Amino acid sequence: MSSNLTVIQQTACRALSGEGAHAENLDVLAGLEWKLAGARPDGVSHSIFQLVNHIIYWLEWAVRWFDGKKPRPPKHAKGSWPGKVSPSNRREWEKSIRRLRDVLAALEEYSSEIDLFSKRGKWTPLGMLHVIASHTSYHVGQIAFLRQLLDAWPPPSGGITW
Repeated sequence: MSSNLTVIQQTACRALSGEGAHAENLDVLAGLEWKLAGARPDGVSHSIFQLVNHIIYWLEWAVRWFDGKKPRPPKHAKGSWPGKVSPSNRREWEKSIRRLRDVLAALEEYSSEIDLFSKRGKWTPLGMLHVIASHTSYHVGQIAFLRQLLDAWPPPSGGITW
């Protein structure tokens, strides 16, 4: 494998994790009490739990795409916001975090094994990884902001606090 390709694959993995750009995606959720994950301060459209499930929805959609399937996007944006505002209990919250971890790992594996420049319709795998990593990063920023509003920042890892 050429060194340029290795750099591109490593960059895709870092983009999926948030490494180097901001607090890493999973670190942003660490130590968050399950009840706070379902809180929605006044004027805020979605809880952290909803944001996590929305991220999972699109990451799993991307995995299906990488699996060679032809997943259809929902007809309306609300179709990509599954579930309820708040987890019912700690176990449900932890299940969402595990799903997020697993799907991020699956995409990172794809980024190191697949031909990133092959064409599938109008997309290349590299283009799809860029879009899905950017989407995830956008919502992870919202989660960090909500944690700040809920006085639950920084996470145990320290996050980025300057």
